[in-house]
Amino acid sequence: MSTPTQPALGHHVQVSGAVKRYGDCAALDGVDFEVEPGQFLVLLGPSGSGKSTLVRSLAGIERLDEGQVRLSGQLASAGSRHLPPERRNLAMVFQDYALWPHLTVLGNVGYALRRRRLDKSSARERVHAALERVGLGRHAERYPHELSGGEQQRVALARAVVAQPQLLLFDEPLSNLDADLRERLRVEIATLTRESAATAVYITHDQSEAFALADTIGVLDKGKLIQLAGPEEVYRRPATPFVARFTGVAGELSGRVVHPGPEHTHIRVGDLVLRARSIGPVRAGDAVRLIIRPAATRITADPHGSEQPTNVLHGNVIDVAYRGRGYDHVIAAGPHLISAVHDAQAHPRGERVTVQLDPEQCLAYTTDAPKEPGSGSHPSNLTTVSMNPVAPLDAGAASEPARSTS
Repeated sequence: MSTPTQPALGHHVQVSGAVKRYGDCAALDGVDFEVEPGQFLVLLGPSGSGKSTLVRSLAGIERLDEGQVRLSGQLASAGSRHLPPERRNLAMVFQDYALWPHLTVLGNVGYALRRRRLDKSSARERVHAALERVGLGRHAERYPHELSGGEQQRVALARAVVAQPQLLLFDEPLSNLDADLRERLRVEIATLTRESAATAVYITHDQSEAFALADTIGVLDKGKLIQLAGPEEVYRRPATPFVARFTGVAGELSGRVVHPGPEHTHIRVGDLVLRARSIGPVRAGDAVRLIIRPAATRITADPHGSEQPTNVLHGNVIDVAYRGRGYDHVIAAGPHLISAVHDAQAHPRGERVTVQLDPEQCLAYTTDAPKEPGSGSHPSNLTTVSMNPVAPLDAGAASEPARSTS
């Protein structure tokens, strides 16, 4: 049996047909999902995708125009029914910290317990425990303006968990912090949330953050939930080219299916035939978009004089950047740019290189299918690839399907 000091079981969150309009713009357009108690859901998408509107609707800050929100079976939002935030047993961590400037750290964190009807001794004990847990025990009497950005966000995190809510909502809480601090606080958020046993819904536009935190990822675009799955599924089998682009792309090529296969599909791109995994059914002759993950690429030795290689592109290095673990290169292969091609050593600009492609990390989508929601609205700001009409690549040696091996 639960005691007042034990974490509550997280809410079972159910959202059905959620619609929210601002004038003619649908910020949410029929969103459906569930989050099991204690699970960590990350909603991932670009600006304007509906992430903030969705999390504010869960909090009760926004009213849905259509649809329902249920929290552990209780109807929180539907039509004229609207449960206020204070009756939803949740807490929210905001991007801008949202601390009371006139209250000390102790006062800010303790404010979350005012409705819990705890005696002063118990409340103070719980607040100090929360501050110690986030490493701010010595700063209890300081004011927000006396703290760094990272310390202020830790106060906000302690305030969120101190009351042991059933649902924790995170509105891009790390976006105002520097890279090193973001990584450290990400670990703290993951640890504290799972220790609390609360259900969590976290929004971000940072795919690395999403993959590091989530039990489940929901990808949003233009108010629609495009895919809802585990991190591995979202990465390995992105439902649409938009999802693939938003979760990491090194390059895109256009081609036609030569031979569909049970493991790999053979696709003609210019003078080359490349192997890839098809996402969804494809037929011989279908026009496809071939999306190349960064993990698919590696620079290999010059193959001249050796057995004819498969799944390679030839091109020139046009940029190189040191990334700590090695060097990332941008390579021009015909009219196409392939970015984020990693190698332990730097290849100078202008050098002729061969790029080996792992077919498991090359994803083929038919382009004859109906347009996905939001397609065309983010063509170039999601990837460093310059898209051009297909032209013959410098094939060196074009491999036919019969010569390819899976």
